[in-house]
Amino acid sequence: MDLEKKAFLKNFIWNSLGTGINSFNSLFFLIIVTRVNDIQTAGIFSIAYATATILYTLAMYSGRLCQVTDIENKIKDKDYIANRALTCFIMLIGATIFLVLKKYTSFKTTIFALLAIFKELEAFSDILYGVMQKNDILYKSGQSLTLKGFIGIVLFLIVDLITRDLRLACLSVIIVNLVILILYDYFIITRKLIDKNTKIDLKNVLSILKSEFFVFVNSFAGIYILNAPKYAIDRYLTEDIQAIYGYIMMPATVMTLFTQFIVMPFLGNLKDMYEKKQLKEIEKVTLKIKLIVIAFGGFAVLAALLLGPEFLGLIYGLDLKEYRMNLCVIIGSYIFYAISYINLVTLTTIRHTFVQFVIYVISMIIAFAGSNILVGNLELGINGATFSCTTTLAIQFIMYFIITKIIIHKEKIKLEATKENNI
Repeated sequence: MDLEKKAFLKNFIWNSLGTGINSFNSLFFLIIVTRVNDIQTAGIFSIAYATATILYTLAMYSGRLCQVTDIENKIKDKDYIANRALTCFIMLIGATIFLVLKKYTSFKTTIFALLAIFKELEAFSDILYGVMQKNDILYKSGQSLTLKGFIGIVLFLIVDLITRDLRLACLSVIIVNLVILILYDYFIITRKLIDKNTKIDLKNVLSILKSEFFVFVNSFAGIYILNAPKYAIDRYLTEDIQAIYGYIMMPATVMTLFTQFIVMPFLGNLKDMYEKKQLKEIEKVTLKIKLIVIAFGGFAVLAALLLGPEFLGLIYGLDLKEYRMNLCVIIGSYIFYAISYINLVTLTTIRHTFVQFVIYVISMIIAFAGSNILVGNLELGINGATFSCTTTLAIQFIMYFIITKIIIHKEKIKLEATKENNI
């Protein structure tokens, strides 16, 4: 095995391990809260974590995708870091406004605020991970995520067991992430990679906000679409129902995480392929990823049908057998979402973001209307949330499938025309 393949494999393994542990922390947190506290507290945690994830998109803004696929490299690392500090500040303002408007109880407000800070630290770390990835040491970010995820989960459990106070448990995870961010992510790794001679260019910092606006809206809308049923439940139903929906929805997020595991190590390759105008190669790579995701999704649906509720019941200590079909349908709908995400990566790599903005706005409207209408019909309950989720993701998949085919076809025609003119 040559050095390039070894480096890719090392990056892939550590990134998958770190991202997996850190991404599944919400699942472990929810299990701990259900077992140690109660189902009502778990319901509060579920909706609070969902909201923190939506606010997280404010801090992430364009995310690592555009940073890593920046072909011209005109915007320097310090500019990206300064931009992330700005968007993190904007996230804090957004979180404050949200909590003031909602007027939750002091306990619920505190949980929301703590989880927002937790996700904000994740967002700032991600921009440092982008620097690592551009320097082909993605495995370092994987190691960081592994530390944060493992230590955070263990400490969360210990603190919650000892104090029975979810607020202190959330605070402990914040401390873990902050310490590792400062000591490992920055001082040990990233500081050595950043060019000390360059200065922050305010124009570049602000240009990211302008040029990546549609990417941000797409990310924000994407997270909202997945969580729209939760907000409808928060409005119409109870904390118990919120917790149960969180339980049956959590396994479906595995589809998204699995797709990210597969896609993330290929971002650099896709960037290089686009730079070389290898559109057919981009199609081949993304097709392989889609087939892997579909196969994994099919296995997940089958597993959910056979043993899903029993497995979840064992984890959470509840009887969830009546939600078997809800679980299967939601996991199936996330296959649509995973394929849409791969198309999103493809279109973003070749710098087609406005059309995605249109897709997401339409999807967000459908999600808002559908979730409120279906969940608002109290007789449907969780079934309404399930139908809403599935309908929205299926329609989004259809739009992405058609648009991606059209754009790739047009790009091929342009490329052929360019080759003929050069001849």
